[in-house]
Amino acid sequence: MAEIQQVVFGVVQGLASSTVFILALMIGFCVVVGFTKLKKTAGGVMVIKSLDEQVSHKPAEYLKPGDPRGPADQLHSPELLEAAARK
Repeated sequence: MAEIQQVVFGVVQGLASSTVFILALMIGFCVVVGFTKLKKTAGGVMVIKSLDEQVSHKPAEYLKPGDPRGPADQLHSPELLEAAARK
């Protein structure tokens, strides 16, 4: 009976120690990778918003709501302009 108890204790101890090791390894990896993301980039912030910002070290420039969105601007299409002119 004592041998079975010793074997069960050894198995539980082995599983617990390997679980703690894997958990510490994963948490350590996440912390290290997380800290590498928090370096100063453009704009004086500690968060990288895009890969382009990481490479160019310039803040991202966002479009204003009224800016055209390229050659196919759906807000100012001929159909919508014609319908607005009829009203």
